[in-house]
Formats: sequence, C-alpha cells, structure tokens
Amino acid sequence: MTEFDNSGREAHFSKKVRAGKRTYYFDVKATRGNDYYLTITESKRKPGDSEDRPFFEKHKLFLYKEDFDKFSEGFHEALDFIKHKREEEGDTNSIQVPQEFESQSTGYTDLSFDDLGK
Repeated sequence: MTEFDNSGREAHFSKKVRAGKRTYYFDVKATRGNDYYLTITESKRKPGDSEDRPFFEKHKLFLYKEDFDKFSEGFHEALDFIKHKREEEGDTNSIQVPQEFESQSTGYTDLSFDDLGK
C-alpha cells in the first residue's frame, strides 16, 4: 500500500489499527538516503468548535533503524511485565497475540526490524 502523509514522504507500507477511541497508524517510509524508518501515529477524536467538525489530536513517534533493536527489546520487556502482573493478579483477560506472531523467546510479537535497515 502506498500513501502520502502531510510531509510528502511516500509510505512504503501502512497499517491502520482501530483500538477503541484511538486509531494507530504504522507507516514505513524511506529517507532521502533510502534508509527505512517507522512512524507510529496515535490519533484520538476530540470535540471541535462545532459538533460536525471534530478535532483529531495526534501524537507521532519516529523510529530509526539504529534504534529498532533497542525499541523492540524494551517493548517486549514491557509487554512481558504486563503479562506476568496480570497472571499474578489472576486476570483472565491476558494479552492475546496471534500464534503466527509469537516469538519463541518471549511469547510476544516478533518485531524483527532487520529487513527495514537494509
């Protein structure tokens, strides 16, 4: 899928995820030097000046190839912490990750960014 955002950078891959009142956008883009990076955008609808013109509050995170491994490591550690806390508390609504994305080491999504850095 190819889309353009307001910066004019073409997205080589885009994924939109609706999650309750928020929408997350995962966009893979390339720098002028042809290095891939990831933008993660959180968008939340807020009331605007009038009811027919809502305002969308957006927060954007730029993740560059030199940070992919550290980001992935920290993300997995945070999910692992949440999973174990929920299990300790007897929460039956544990985090569910589709089996095809399971990592053998942590049991969570395998976010390998190796292909993006090439």
